[in-house]
Amino acid sequence: MVTIKEVAYSLGVSPTTVSNVIHGNTKEVSPKMIERVRQRLDELHYIPNMSARTLAGNSSKIIGLIIRYPVMEGKNAVQDPFNSELIGTVEAEIRNAGFFLMLYASDNVEEVLNVAHTWNVDGLIAFGMGAKECREIKKTAKMPVVFIDCYFLDDEESYNNVGLKDREYAQKITEYLIDQGHKKIAFLADNRVGVDFERWSGYCQALRENNLPVQEDSFFQIMYGDSGIQKSYDALYERRDEFTALFFASDYYACLAICYFFDKGIKVPDEISIVGFDDNIFARNVRPRLTTVQQNAGEKGRIAVSQLVRLIEKKPLEKHNIRLDAKLIIRDSVKKIQE
Repeated sequence: MVTIKEVAYSLGVSPTTVSNVIHGNTKEVSPKMIERVRQRLDELHYIPNMSARTLAGNSSKIIGLIIRYPVMEGKNAVQDPFNSELIGTVEAEIRNAGFFLMLYASDNVEEVLNVAHTWNVDGLIAFGMGAKECREIKKTAKMPVVFIDCYFLDDEESYNNVGLKDREYAQKITEYLIDQGHKKIAFLADNRVGVDFERWSGYCQALRENNLPVQEDSFFQIMYGDSGIQKSYDALYERRDEFTALFFASDYYACLAICYFFDKGIKVPDEISIVGFDDNIFARNVRPRLTTVQQNAGEKGRIAVSQLVRLIEKKPLEKHNIRLDAKLIIRDSVKKIQE
């Protein structure tokens, strides 16, 4: 690796002059010399020492992206299509802003925070955390934090967050099912916490406003892992005659259900209708194509990075808790029931 001293020696100038050009301190350097130094740096394929630069600037130039993701058999956070789109956008935006990405996925928040402090990151983006975990991160993090898809126990405006109007659009897609004649609708999700709770609440609100009962046994919790999902769908299959439509809190589970029912000889939507939430790549490619709520994971990532960079640079934010709009996408997975 070529050093600053070697570059300076080849030009017959001091190492300080070369260092000043590299770091943009060129007030005392002539335009002609700046051009000479930059040309020689290119010719010698000089690679800056990032450790030295970050120490000099009291900055690691690293932004951490932490994802709450449960340990599951044969699965990891990057395999999830929503996560992969988000991670790809965040990495590109972070790189364009002159930072580097540290990615860490775990279901243990204490472990995540320890890693973040060990790496001395300039800022954190926290995705998919529960309300208690968000409070803990906010209390203990020594760096700026922006959350994605989080809901909070205390004042929401005291958190920097980029999310979706989950309750509103869950209500809209449930109302669509009701408009199509469905009155017996099940709701399926990992749990009823955070984003899933908001979508469950929107589902319940739509039922109440249309004078339909909200029944506790209409909620199905999908267990983690391949075997857990299989058991959950087997339980659903045993009760399939109780419902005409299924609202899955994510496209991933909705598309798996379409495949599951196909294997069981159950036709979607002729025998049961299915909707999801996200509009990921599975929703557009499964057959029948999935009716769902379209959200933009990339847009969430872009806004989150922009917000965090402003915080790192100690610039004010116009808005702290951003909730984005979504869009109902009507495809082929819902049957209209004739009264």
